[in-house]
Amino acid sequence: MPYYTSDDVEIYYEITGEGFPVLLFAPGGMRSAISFWSGGQWNPIEALSPHFKVIAMDQRNAGKSRAPVSASDSWDTYTADHLGLLDHLGIERCHLLGGCIGGPYCVGVMKAAPDRVAAAVLQQTIGLEDNRQAFYDMFDGWAEKLKASRDDVTGDALAAFRSNMYDGDFLFNADRDFIRQCNIPMLVLMGNDLYHPQSTSREIAELAPDATLVESWKEPEVIERTVTTVVSFLKSHTP
Repeated sequence: MPYYTSDDVEIYYEITGEGFPVLLFAPGGMRSAISFWSGGQWNPIEALSPHFKVIAMDQRNAGKSRAPVSASDSWDTYTADHLGLLDHLGIERCHLLGGCIGGPYCVGVMKAAPDRVAAAVLQQTIGLEDNRQAFYDMFDGWAEKLKASRDDVTGDALAAFRSNMYDGDFLFNADRDFIRQCNIPMLVLMGNDLYHPQSTSREIAELAPDATLVESWKEPEVIERTVTTVVSFLKSHTP
């Protein structure tokens, strides 16, 4: 099985298709893993692989990936994994597509290495709107199971980790000022529930210099149109 390894970190990934690369960040919160794509409204691995080289991955300590847990872990830790995987694969530039928690993951890469991102699709990104406790609870559910299965994971480290992830504002790892100055083309598939507030998607589309909002995209009758829209968007920004 293909893994990107760095020190004690093992990141599982899968590659499907050929062409310009698209790095996927799956939904699932802290459990973000390739398997979550198969249970969603559409599967971008299947939809995009006829047109692009699609790289899907399990995030650290989700799916088949494993990593230590420390009090310094944060969104930046995940970004380092993402850039490390791109380096491992010899990919200088790519598209990004992230669902749910994958929204901030996309933005993290765009912040750290904007020259490496040609375009990004944010699918019902998470965001802050009177829902911080819901994210704390989601983290705690994941952390409880991880701690029970790992002798090396401590409660103090997990508490600090949770704070680093979900004490922030707006997208948790990026503020509105960053979105205002981010010139990377974005396609925003709007969220509409507790974890994926409609207001967050709308604000990104309003603030970003080059963003397009798609309000209706996940209903069965429009899925085919959504796939066409996403493929056309990514192709139009492929170098």
